[in-house]
Amino acid sequence: MKEKESREAWNLHIEATNDQFATEELNLGPWTSYSLINDPKHMAFVLSRYKFCAKMLEGKGDVLEVGCGDGFGAPIVAQVVKKLHCIDWEERNTTGNRRRLSMLKNITFETVDISVNSLPDKYDGIFNIDVIEHLEPEYEKPFVENMVQCLNQQGIMIIGTPNETASQYATFRSDHQHINLKTADSLKSLMDNYFHNTFVFSMNDELIHTGYYPMAHYLFAMGVGKK
Repeated sequence: MKEKESREAWNLHIEATNDQFATEELNLGPWTSYSLINDPKHMAFVLSRYKFCAKMLEGKGDVLEVGCGDGFGAPIVAQVVKKLHCIDWEERNTTGNRRRLSMLKNITFETVDISVNSLPDKYDGIFNIDVIEHLEPEYEKPFVENMVQCLNQQGIMIIGTPNETASQYATFRSDHQHINLKTADSLKSLMDNYFHNTFVFSMNDELIHTGYYPMAHYLFAMGVGKK
């Protein structure tokens, strides 16, 4: 009797996994592939940052991601908004994203350098993760102003970036790529130029919190109420 029950349970398990095994396998983008090979735990940090943005923007209509990279986290936000438009200055990223993520019908990809050009449409939410720290300082002002210009009056804008106070622990690669780091104070000051309300969050590994800013590895600033 027990052998029969065990066999039935195993058959149910096999049947329950048929959908997973029938699903088309997806390729990872270049940046995500690099992380998987060289620092796989970093993938968890990145996905947690997208989850935070998804929670803040849930239920919004049209949302814009600026600097989408290889699109690794975009499906998390797309799952909870009506439409997600993703832009990146690198044509190789947007071309690859269209190919890999073509099954997600509410995501579009476009090659745009928003530090040079704005967009004609208006969005209910705009976010960027791990972008501003890579900008030459002279591009920061047009980068932010062009985003604010295409944000609806009641929209939400989120900027996520590594904390300058954690730069002493950065890898050689990050240290040389991160040329425009922010502290909590400087990030809030930047957002206060454009929003009536700025909310700053700390992040360590996958944990978002409101703890002591200088001990945070990562920062989020959320602007609400355009000036």
